[in-house]
Amino acid sequence: MATPDLDRRFCVAPMLDWSDRHCRVFWRQLSRHAVLYTEMVTTGALLHGDQHRHLQFSDIEHPVALQLGGSDPAALVQATKLAAEWGYDEVNLNCGCPSDRVQNGFFGACLMARPDLVADCVKAMLDTGTLPITVKHRIGIDDQEGYGPLRDFVGQLADAGCGTVIVHARKAWLQGLSPKENREIPPLNYPMVYQLKRDFPTMEVVINGGINAIDDAVSHLSQVDGSMLGRSIYQNPYQLAEVDNKIYQQAGTPPSRVEVVRRMYPYIEQELGQGTRLHHITRHMLGLFNGCPGARQFRRHLSENANTAEAGTDTLEAALNYVVSAQQRSEEYQQQRAAQH
Repeated sequence: MATPDLDRRFCVAPMLDWSDRHCRVFWRQLSRHAVLYTEMVTTGALLHGDQHRHLQFSDIEHPVALQLGGSDPAALVQATKLAAEWGYDEVNLNCGCPSDRVQNGFFGACLMARPDLVADCVKAMLDTGTLPITVKHRIGIDDQEGYGPLRDFVGQLADAGCGTVIVHARKAWLQGLSPKENREIPPLNYPMVYQLKRDFPTMEVVINGGINAIDDAVSHLSQVDGSMLGRSIYQNPYQLAEVDNKIYQQAGTPPSRVEVVRRMYPYIEQELGQGTRLHHITRHMLGLFNGCPGARQFRRHLSENANTAEAGTDTLEAALNYVVSAQQRSEEYQQQRAAQH
């Protein structure tokens, strides 16, 4: 069911409290082609809560996928139809989150113990005929050992018509480890994900987990169809500026960090006019200048000033001036040293 116009060679992971619509607009200034994923939205929140708050997004975010949490086929069908109505490009079913809250709602990683139910959910969602349906999952949970349980899980998804899996190459321990520990402690097993691609050659396999650089993402493409990065992109977002060239072979010079900030101004002005606080947008931009002169002052100025009611693009421009001034001083110093030699 994977569609040729949704090129998942590079994806940015769904991240709770981070990959919201403001963050995705910011990321889109850096890459036009990476597939972006929303935070996980539960079917209950979507069907009984504020749909506009959960589903609104900007046209610039395409290609963008909605990640759903749920295990009731009927509810997932309704949510999938809503995703199509709102214009999303894909729906992704979360079978990888190990948190207690998610387990109590009977979705996330615990669903790997019920491949039959997940297959029923996927088939029902696909039967809507609206959007590609993908599944994000782990290589196993708890006491599942070896490759067999993973192969059987993906085999049932394939039989249900699922064309794409996104595989976090770690097991999830549903008891005894926090979600943060589950991202770090279980050992990575990339070869197991590579084996999936060999055993299911017509299925699109995207690898996730422990990938911290674009060059590493590229290296996985010799074994699988796509790579997904999460926290490393959030913490060092300027990496995304490499994606269109290195992964999608698009010619051109990426925008500078300063250009990226100023490209956000029209969006920020629009959002401020609708009551959004500047902080809700700029909190996602704090890592943009990591490693650059003036980065600390940039972060501090926004942290101290962006949350006030009157904060606007002038606040962001003032923060930006710390970086521009520090860069100028650094260049002048380098020129002086060069002249002395």
